[in-house]
Amino acid sequence: MTTRTAARPVKHRNPMDRQGLGDKVISVITYIVYAFFAFVCAYPFYYIIINSISANNLSERGKVLFWPMEMHFKNYTRLASIPGLLDAAKISVLRTVIGMALTVLIAAFLGYMFTRETMWKRKLWFRFVAVTMYFNAGIIPWVLCMRNLGLNNNFWGYILPMVIQPFYIILCKTYCESVPRELQEAAEIDGAGTLKVFFRIMLPVIKPILATIAIFAAVNQWNAFQDNLLLMPNRRDLDTLQYKLWQYITQANSLKALVSNTTNSNAIMAGMATAATATAIRMSVTVVVVLPVMMIYPFFQRYFTKGIMIGAVKG
Repeated sequence: MTTRTAARPVKHRNPMDRQGLGDKVISVITYIVYAFFAFVCAYPFYYIIINSISANNLSERGKVLFWPMEMHFKNYTRLASIPGLLDAAKISVLRTVIGMALTVLIAAFLGYMFTRETMWKRKLWFRFVAVTMYFNAGIIPWVLCMRNLGLNNNFWGYILPMVIQPFYIILCKTYCESVPRELQEAAEIDGAGTLKVFFRIMLPVIKPILATIAIFAAVNQWNAFQDNLLLMPNRRDLDTLQYKLWQYITQANSLKALVSNTTNSNAIMAGMATAATATAIRMSVTVVVVLPVMMIYPFFQRYFTKGIMIGAVKG
């Protein structure tokens, strides 16, 4: 009779155990360096947040460095008393959503069209679009052009100038070239036209690069304030949140007096720990402006690496 021995469970060794002493030292140094850079990148955001919820008198003197001190959230409740802040937030959200959607759609469509050999003079048009990445007329000609087009004091002045982005179009074109052409040919044999192939075949396939472009476009639209400064001199109802932030940072002392005057007397007598200060106003408004962008990245992160790598390198 033959006896069977029970199979011993295979022990999975840690990859660090198979490394030599020199490799382990290099790995530890690498982790330390990356941890340091991660700390350098994350600390400014953390610093702003803890200063916005700490005692205002301590924050004003620079005492809050690594953890909150005498926490309170009255700075955020005071923001509602700042005139025009909620309206500016609505304009920022509106321009971000509309601008992102149009930018992604146009970049995807032009990128797809530049891969079709049936497009008339496609190489000429592609070079015409790409060359705009390297040449810029400057701010003054741009402002004059926008005024001649009727985009000053107009909401669409936020959207239309940023809709066509050559870099995004190149990413989409390269990604579309990596899609098997047989998919398009099969749809065309079944009678699908250019638009049907684009919406029914290409858009679902190129989701990773679209998500990547959506991140870029949304952040650009949300952070933009120079177009507000240059194109909307007579439309305070179209001010964006970033423009308001710029105003509040440059006029924090006067804003401090405004917030203090609009606060009831009981809150003023509560003490220096919660009294409005210029630093507290700056920190609180900055958190309100930055937080939406920080919340977007986790939802698109899984598409980001794949989309940017395939969209940037062909082969």
